[in-house]
Parts: sequence; structure tokens; C-alpha cells
Amino acid sequence: METPPRLLVAISIDQFSADLFQEYRNRFAGGFARLLDGGVFPSGYQSHAATETCPGHSTLMTGMRPEHTGIVANNWLNLGSTLADKKIYCVEDETVPGSTHEKYTVDVAHLLVPTLGERMKAANTASRNVSVSGKDRAAVMMGGHDVDQLWWWNGQQFVTYAGRSTPDVVARANRVIGTELAEAQPALELPDYCVPRAQPIAVKPGLTVGDGRFARAAGDEDAFRASPELDGATLAVAGALVQSMKLGQGSAPDMLNISLSATDYVGHAYGTQGSEMCLQLASLDRDLGDFFAMLDRTGVDYAVVLSADHGGIDLPERLDQEAMPMAKRADKGFDAQALSKSIAAKLGLAGDPLRSSDGIFYVDPSLSGAQRAAVIREAKAMLLADPDVAAVFTADEIAAAPEPSGPPETWPLIERAKASFYRPRSGDLVVALKPRISPIEDPGKGYVATHGSFWDYDRRVPILFWRKGMTPFEQPLSVETVDIAPTLAALIHLPLAAPKMDGRCLDLDAGAASTCP
Repeated sequence: METPPRLLVAISIDQFSADLFQEYRNRFAGGFARLLDGGVFPSGYQSHAATETCPGHSTLMTGMRPEHTGIVANNWLNLGSTLADKKIYCVEDETVPGSTHEKYTVDVAHLLVPTLGERMKAANTASRNVSVSGKDRAAVMMGGHDVDQLWWWNGQQFVTYAGRSTPDVVARANRVIGTELAEAQPALELPDYCVPRAQPIAVKPGLTVGDGRFARAAGDEDAFRASPELDGATLAVAGALVQSMKLGQGSAPDMLNISLSATDYVGHAYGTQGSEMCLQLASLDRDLGDFFAMLDRTGVDYAVVLSADHGGIDLPERLDQEAMPMAKRADKGFDAQALSKSIAAKLGLAGDPLRSSDGIFYVDPSLSGAQRAAVIREAKAMLLADPDVAAVFTADEIAAAPEPSGPPETWPLIERAKASFYRPRSGDLVVALKPRISPIEDPGKGYVATHGSFWDYDRRVPILFWRKGMTPFEQPLSVETVDIAPTLAALIHLPLAAPKMDGRCLDLDAGAASTCP
């Protein structure tokens, strides 16, 4: 493996936990089966606490934890801003006039560090850096600031940054996908091993999940997104760009980033243990196999890594039926607005002294130092009194904590928080719910299960490397997703200049030789 590959293919499967990988690995016969014949790390860790899409994707191709990428959550607050909408989306350009959290212009400015594709282009301008995803934030975080092509699904078609032109191959793909979306989708046939999983679960009156088969009405964009169809479309666009751009056939190695979002949408909408997830992974296995076969036909020497931005946990109602009666939804008393009002009344303060986003609490910056300290003190005490809360850390406590070290499964909770703490965005208090507590108090259609916790079911993901001719091996001990970028850099013999990555190179040679410098 001394000759560098000509194309690096990094695939992220959104919400593909190590638990799902373990559950289905013996069922895979397509694309996953190929990757199982490479370097298998079943215990990869998104080692930080902010186990969400944007922070997780920010680690994959930068080799850096969210404390250094600056992507502390999908959303954070900027209470000191003069903007009308102070909730900032991780790939939002909030400086655009009229921009809001719901209506925004996509931008990469909040990512503080370069991706591997950017480093490759900086080393050799002939390298191309391409990124395709079902979500804007995933495409942006994997591609970075300097991309040749970057595309995401907007609900109706694949789009790119404002002002960029659309290549003919993407326009053609969009037309084909649009025709598919406009037609009704019949229910998919269940593989035999999925049949036992088709058990209806009553989440609440009028909402049942668990036995679905992705039947879809014509033009139903939400159902298309939360189904195997979205990943098939994403891989089709990626494949079209591979062929039209002749990726891997130039004078320098190229980078192709693909984030497949449907597993996440399926997990949120239906949970992780029903017929829906079984069908999703069976379809994805087939689609990945077809994608790799297309790459094979190009004759390009390519290397693949597949991982995930975070894991996930099933809905409490099914967990309760499957030997986990301690799983539950957070009590409706866990309410930031109610907490703020209670603190304001106790301290004699006007307005809202406390606001929250994604488990991060922010104190009103207009308060005096003494008032801020009092609000933080009262908020921490009240939050810790909630039976669903495991820990509450103040910004000062996190800042004073040591940098994480050692195997990620051994890190104390505060070090997990430290790994995703960037003070300008991380607020004043970070809350960890207890294990198996879902923050979804009132589930609804499309949102019955989630992720985002400090716990290993959300942190642990598979990392699979493959290149033709490599000797297969499996390493069950833990590694981190920040190890992916330096490992790929070593494969193409790319020296890594500043900024220094948090991850380390993983040796993919199963023998005495090493793929690391």
C-alpha cells in the first residue's frame, strides 16, 4: 500500500450507531460487506458530548474535536447580538439582511478549521474537493471552505451555494429525482430478517410506528426524505459528479465527501428497531454496493472510509417493551422558559434571565456580574434537582477541566463536555440528562426518537476503512472519529501542517509495515 490512492471517498451515515452496525453486520451482503473486508473499527467514538449532526460532521474531515472546530451544536444562541433572531444555525450566514433561523443563507464561516479536502487543495491546486449530502450542514462540514462542488437536498432538489452554476449532470439528476418524487411509492417488500421487527408501537393516541414499509403518496417530500429514496438520490448525484469530473483521474489525489442522511430521518421518525430501520439499512447496503461497483468501473484506485456523525437510541415506548422499563421521556417540568421565569421571580429580575438551545443554557449578558453569578447558581441548583438530570457544568468548570485523554469510553462527563466546549458559543451551563432519558417530551409525527446525549449509545459509531488489496483486520479497542482525517492524509502521503489535528493516524497495514509516517 505504498502507492497513494488517487481518490479518497469519505462516507458518513447520519445516526449510524455502533449498536446498529453490530445488529445488522451479519445481514449485509452489498456495500457494507465489501467494507467488512477491510480495516474494521467497531468502537469508533464521536468522543464529545454534543452528539448532533453538525458537531459530529465537523470532526470527520478536520481531525479536530468541536472545541477546536467551533461547532458546538446544531444551533447556539448569541444573546449579545443586535440580530432579531439570536438563534444561530451552524451553517447560517446570519449577517445576510433578513436572515433568520428558519430562513437562512448557507455558509461555512462558523467552521474554524480546514478539512482534509482543503488541505489537499492547499498542497496541490490540482486536487478536487467534492461534497454531497442530504443535509446542508453535513455537506458543508465535510467539504469545508474550499470546495469544487458542494450539493445538498433542499426538500425538492439538490442545490448549492447561491451564485454557483449547476452542472448538466446535476441538473439531469435533479430531473430524474423530481420525476421519482412526483410518483407514488408502493410499500417496499420486507426481507425475511426484517419481518420479526414489524411490530406496531403506540407512541401516543393517533401515532403508531414500527411496522412501516415506506409507502409514499405522490409528491410527499417529507416521506421521501425519511426513506431509502433520499440516500439513493444522494449517491446518484455523487456518482454523476465522479464520472463527469473524472475524479481520481487527475494529476493529484481527489476528495469525495458523501453524507447519507436518511438513516437519521428514519431514526427520528420511527426509531431504530422497527421494520423501517431494517428496510433502510437493507436498501442502503444495496445502494452502496451499486455505488462501489460504479467506482470499480472507472478503474480508479480509491480508498474508502465509512463512519457516522453520532449514534442514537430507540424510542422509550419500544424500549419499555424490550426489557428497558427505565427508559422514559423527560418530564415536562424540564422547561427552560419555566426555569427562567422561576429564577426571575426569586431574584427579582425583569425579562428572561436564562435561555437555552440544544441543552446549552445562556444567561442574559446585560445582567451585572453579580446578577449573572446568581442566575447561574440558581439555575444549576434547580436543574440538578430535576430527577432526569445527571450533571450540570458551568462554563468556568468546563474551562478549568483538563483536556480529555486516554480511551474515550473512560472520559468523565466533564471531559466529554470539554471536548465540545468553545467559550464564545457554548453558553454558561451545559446539562447532561441521565442515561435512557429522551429529551423529546411530546413526540409527534416525524420525531419520536433522537440523540444528542453524553452517553455511549450516542457517542459510539463504527469506522470502516477499505482499499483494494488491503489485508482485512478488526480492532475492537476504541478509536476516535478525529483519527479518520490523519489516517487518510497518511495514505496519500500528505504532510499535515498547522493547525495540528486532535486525532492520530491509524495504521491500516495488518502486518509489520505501517501506513502511518
